Amino acid sequence: MTRRHQHLNQALLRIPRRAESSDRTTLSATYVAAGSFAALLHSSDHQILYGRRGTGKTHALMYLSDLLVDTGDVPIYLDLRTIGSAGGLYDDSTRAPGERGTQLLVDTLEAVHDELLAVAVEQQVADAAGLLESLDALAAAATEVRVVGEVERETTIGGSAESAIGLDVGGSPRLTASQRRSVTAASRLVRTGVEHHHVLFGPLTRALRGITRSLGSARLWLLLDEWSSIPRDLQPFLADLLRRSVLPIGGVTVKIAAIERRARFAQPAGSGDYLGIEVGSDAASAVNLDEILAFDHGRTRAREFFGQLFYNHAWVRLTSMIKDPPADPAAFVEETFRRNAFTELVRAAEGVPRDAINIAALAAQHAHDEPIGVADVRRAARDWYIRDKQTTIVSNEPAQTTLRALVDEVVGHRRSRTFVVDQLASQRDGTIEDLHDARLLHLLRRGIADPHHPGTLYDGFAIDYGCYVSLLMDEARFHVRDRGDWLNNPKGVPPEGFSLAKAAIDLGAV
Repeated sequence: MTRRHQHLNQALLRIPRRAESSDRTTLSATYVAAGSFAALLHSSDHQILYGRRGTGKTHALMYLSDLLVDTGDVPIYLDLRTIGSAGGLYDDSTRAPGERGTQLLVDTLEAVHDELLAVAVEQQVADAAGLLESLDALAAAATEVRVVGEVERETTIGGSAESAIGLDVGGSPRLTASQRRSVTAASRLVRTGVEHHHVLFGPLTRALRGITRSLGSARLWLLLDEWSSIPRDLQPFLADLLRRSVLPIGGVTVKIAAIERRARFAQPAGSGDYLGIEVGSDAASAVNLDEILAFDHGRTRAREFFGQLFYNHAWVRLTSMIKDPPADPAAFVEETFRRNAFTELVRAAEGVPRDAINIAALAAQHAHDEPIGVADVRRAARDWYIRDKQTTIVSNEPAQTTLRALVDEVVGHRRSRTFVVDQLASQRDGTIEDLHDARLLHLLRRGIADPHHPGTLYDGFAIDYGCYVSLLMDEARFHVRDRGDWLNNPKGVPPEGFSLAKAAIDLGAV
């Protein structure tokens, strides 16, 4: 049995931490959709998928890509981190945003062109010749070059001339020699400017319409991942390209994966106009994976989701490791975890699949050849918090100060882990959003109304599990006071839920 438990734990250790490191077959086999998310994802509406790091945006887009291939549509998946020169030209603040933004459009269109060219060569399409012709038009529209700068013109005008030379030798008759010289006319044009790309939306739109016609009944899906990796001041340029040239075309669906606080889809352009995409209007809807995965920690729905997640990943590996792997998620959980340990793991994940996978792997490492226990999960959550999460704000001193103050007040004094803050105050402060983005705080409820002040709305947050469990294990001062409270009870957890009267935090006072 020890050998079997070792294999079960090794299966958890071998789960890939990022979707990009798995092959497409494994991604399809291991994908788990929460609630109605799969139906939303597969709708033909243009959508923006919001979610913090680790919530499964990349996995979802790759899964959708495979699903579309099976149904006969044409998906184009682009990781925007790999487009052009994100670490060079795009981040060069000495260049004008318009110049950098135009180069971003050109690089993106060239990437789309390359992917569609592969489709034309490798797959069966309704009109391959038409597709290639339209791709030529797309390339021409995307690579227009304009020379901007001074132009110097130099012109030389010439013709022919005749000269005579007379000689008088000793009274002899004068001899006259004639010499003809010719000069050729010349003209030279010198450009001293700089070549700049520019994108013409009219020809670009016509090329894209030609592409969709050549695909016949197949729909073109443009799946843009890692939107937030683009510098924020350039994002509206790419969004505007989509609004003007892609979104209006029938037969095309655009899905964008982004981190909400790091995404900027529009900016004012004067005279009431805007540059970019108006979310909710140009893009039909926005889906927030953080909200979809915001389970009541430890409840049935959360356990079912994560049980299926771990089973799908582990079963792929266990079939080659042991003869009779667990038959279903419930059997896998029962055999791999001790009593209450899996519930504790679900709580520690805080609804983030990547955190769940990393904590489970660390817990399996601690357990080695034994079933995983609550103590293993807590040690793993503390290690993950210190090793990964805490380091993300190491250069953000205001966020570090706010987190320290929240832990002192909420955990140390109130013996809780949840609190509420005024929405406007948190937006002005900014550090709450930084901590949420780093997964050190987790949003439980948005827009809680104050019955005494109806115009004031609050957001409810929870301090990360790894943060407070590290206090439970490492801080001696919490072990000597209030022996009956949750910090000293190995089976206990801090109280969840909040009321405005008791849970409100004044950010100006912490």
